[in-house]
Amino acid sequence: MRAIRGQAVSLRGNPFLSEDCLDHVADALILMEDGRVTAFGPYAQLVGMVPAGVDVVAYENALILPGLIDTHVHYPQLQMIASYGEQLLAWLDKYTFPAELEFADAAHAETVAKLFFREILGAGTTTAVVYCTVHPGSVEAFFAESERFKTRMIAGKVLMDRNAPAALLDTAQRGYDESKALIARWHGRGRQHYCVTPRFAPSCTEAQLDAAGALLREHDDLFLQTHLCENTDEIAWVRELFPERKSYLDVYAHAGLVGPRSVLGHAIHMSEADFCTCHSSGAALAHCPTSNGFLGSGLFRLFDALDPKRPVRVGLGTDVGAGTTLSLLKTLGEAYKVAALRGTKLDAVRAFWLATLGGAEALRLDDRIGRIAPGHDADLCVLDLAATPLLGFRTGTCSSIEELLFVLMTLGDHRTVRATWVAGECVYDNRRPGDPLRYPVSEAMA
Repeated sequence: MRAIRGQAVSLRGNPFLSEDCLDHVADALILMEDGRVTAFGPYAQLVGMVPAGVDVVAYENALILPGLIDTHVHYPQLQMIASYGEQLLAWLDKYTFPAELEFADAAHAETVAKLFFREILGAGTTTAVVYCTVHPGSVEAFFAESERFKTRMIAGKVLMDRNAPAALLDTAQRGYDESKALIARWHGRGRQHYCVTPRFAPSCTEAQLDAAGALLREHDDLFLQTHLCENTDEIAWVRELFPERKSYLDVYAHAGLVGPRSVLGHAIHMSEADFCTCHSSGAALAHCPTSNGFLGSGLFRLFDALDPKRPVRVGLGTDVGAGTTLSLLKTLGEAYKVAALRGTKLDAVRAFWLATLGGAEALRLDDRIGRIAPGHDADLCVLDLAATPLLGFRTGTCSSIEELLFVLMTLGDHRTVRATWVAGECVYDNRRPGDPLRYPVSEAMA
């Protein structure tokens, strides 16, 4: 058993649809065993449940949250983050594809996978929906590192059979065969989930999209990720490549790719019909504010997507490398600005729902992650309320939990993360002597 004590917050519902969804415990005790939360509530009420010999880890001047959830990120793009000056299609050709070519080298994939986990766990992210590259070895490296940390991850091999460098292309058959082998090896192994991953419609023939649909039909509980309506030039290109389809989204729907575990990235330039299709199918959208701003792609219509008349499931994505950070705290700050530019205001409770329970609901994993609750996975993020002098000064003036959360999403970044717990073990502690990141004790002993 593990036990931690401190101020804690968790969402129990969707604040875009109903009120009073925030659970706030000023002095909480969280008990964890076998990777799950077994009790959560006021310390004074639960302290008698702590067995003799179990030390309670106390976090003072801190806030404990569920582990953060990133619904759209490309781990191979770490080496070209902060690349200058292009919009989407030119950016892919100039920066992304050359970086992904290097993942033919398995050792390179392992190096970048290790860096990726170091960065996201240090930023409090415990689950992510991740694009690898066309190379099966990139998927092997990613899932192997995830398995070492016991993180719950969703990832897959990119499918591309046209409109990319020859060395990055597969075929519809090879993409199907390699994906199927990876599914057999990794899907459902521990906390790993496989995600069928056609990059986007312009990089895939109809045959490859159909093969992706076949994979979804043949295997239970697979995920699907791709890109949708990110850039106006991209949308025009899709119309040229698929003239018989009614819309960009219809390209995917025709192939059987739009369903309850589909995660569609960006989705900036959506019609009302598109939103209705996502609502009725249960497909989710990944809002990537830093990427959309960096590439000049546009402003996501968050409040339109979550319209109570036909709400669409929405999570938050860092994207990278078009995004500018792997910190979901900083990404929340950018999401606030995007909403403001559209004439709406994203309050802190709704924002933190997007990064926790909202992301879990988008992935249909809200029975396991996204909340601090008995029976849920013991994935936690601990924020230091005085991580910087300015943050400490400002949080000291907060008069409500809502104000405190807004300060954290406005001023917070990776430095704010005090500790990250995965499956009931502390894998990151920024006050640990030496390396703050370590594999779980059970993995280290193995």
